[in-house]
Amino acid sequence: MTSSSRGPVVLLHNPRCSKSRAALACLEARQHPHRVRLYLEEPLSREELEGLVHRLGGEARVLVRLGDALFSESGGRQDDGASALLDLLAREPRLMQRPVVDDGREALLARPPASLDDWLDG
Repeated sequence: MTSSSRGPVVLLHNPRCSKSRAALACLEARQHPHRVRLYLEEPLSREELEGLVHRLGGEARVLVRLGDALFSESGGRQDDGASALLDLLAREPRLMQRPVVDDGREALLARPPASLDDWLDG
């Protein structure tokens, strides 16, 4: 399969995550232009997280691994608002859902990774 009409994307990637590896494999198989950002090594700033949430559709909760034990260990609460969740993600990037692809105008939480194909074609 070849590249799509969507421009280059950034993959927020955790190589230890099978879904993240599947998203990277999809981008590579399609030969879609992309840059990999290892967000655990190069965490997103609070401002970058705000922009990402906006491009994901405006709901911060979708970007947070709310069921992870680290969420509560880090002070997260299920009823936290967007601002508190973004502060938490800025402090603890391991809590970010993955994989996320971002073209600068729109972003996708590629769960399941097969959703990436439709998004790239859109």
